[in-house]
Amino acid sequence: MEKVKITAGKLKGFSRLADTEGKFRMLAIDQRGSLQKMLADAIGKDKSAIGYKEIAMAKRLVTQALSPYFSATLMDPEYGVPESLKYLSRHSALLIATEKSGTEPFGYKGREKKTVLLEDWDVEKIKKLGADAVKLLLYYRPDSTPEVKEYQQDIVRFVGEECKKHDILFVLEPMSFAFMDDEPSSDSPQFARKKPEIVISTAREFSKEEYDVDILKLEFPVNLKFVQEFHKGTFDEKEREEVYSIKDAESACREITKVSRVPWVILSAGVDIEEFVYNVEIASNNGASGFLAGRAVWKEFTKHFPIEEDMLAWLLTSGVENYRQIYEASKKATPYYEHNFFKNFPNIEVADRGENWYREY
Repeated sequence: MEKVKITAGKLKGFSRLADTEGKFRMLAIDQRGSLQKMLADAIGKDKSAIGYKEIAMAKRLVTQALSPYFSATLMDPEYGVPESLKYLSRHSALLIATEKSGTEPFGYKGREKKTVLLEDWDVEKIKKLGADAVKLLLYYRPDSTPEVKEYQQDIVRFVGEECKKHDILFVLEPMSFAFMDDEPSSDSPQFARKKPEIVISTAREFSKEEYDVDILKLEFPVNLKFVQEFHKGTFDEKEREEVYSIKDAESACREITKVSRVPWVILSAGVDIEEFVYNVEIASNNGASGFLAGRAVWKEFTKHFPIEEDMLAWLLTSGVENYRQIYEASKKATPYYEHNFFKNFPNIEVADRGENWYREY
């Protein structure tokens, strides 16, 4: 079997992000606008009432309480790194976001989304601060208008090239969205029917070598709220049309594993913990290599804002319990080195290894 050659920096990134089982059990606390809104909602005020100090405090608490449990922690450079890095567990690797929070309207009737990289921030700085990986959030539809699709693909290529240049792992987080006239919202049966193919096609596209993506952070390919077993309001007491079954969800995850050239993990996309546990279990049983979980783990602690002591107490109890639930759900996840890209751990070797490696690196 021909060895899979991987650069030293990329290999180090994989081993840092994964736990001792070779699985990715990662925490996301890079949210900015959404976190600001949650904190504002907790006190019944507009987002403008929440500033740097309040957002930074919330991020610090999450990092302090939960990073010891996760194999890696995803931070943002605006609030997270300057205020939370001190509290990052020495056992948790570090991923850093590179995009600006939010998107710009673009394309068809201004309904499509344009990713913007954060100004005065780049891969070189992320590497400089000692992070283990770069993360890019990208709103993407394979059926977007051509100019939007090309723009979004070019953003990924650019970040991929920069990560390759600086030899640091690249984690891409593509997210779908509703924008066509026949899609009332992302929480509609019309969009739910399209979602599996959108997620599968996106995984196929961005795992191509030309993008230099190392790990895909993907949405669950179906909306469980429209699944036969749950559509009558299991998760939020709102009945919806039945669109698919659990078997459809399992099949879609297997298809992602088949088409993705690189390991993939599941993201929480803001769903409640009960739903996310199902997502993680189904994805892990069908080829995912773990999860990168954010709001599903910690969002309820914002209801205790602004009482810092109560916020921390919630994280240390309910937040930790949420971690334990998704950890159990991910027991059958595929170690990254057993993904089809690598085959097995002995099959991996450092590129250009040998006595002159350091000269050529």
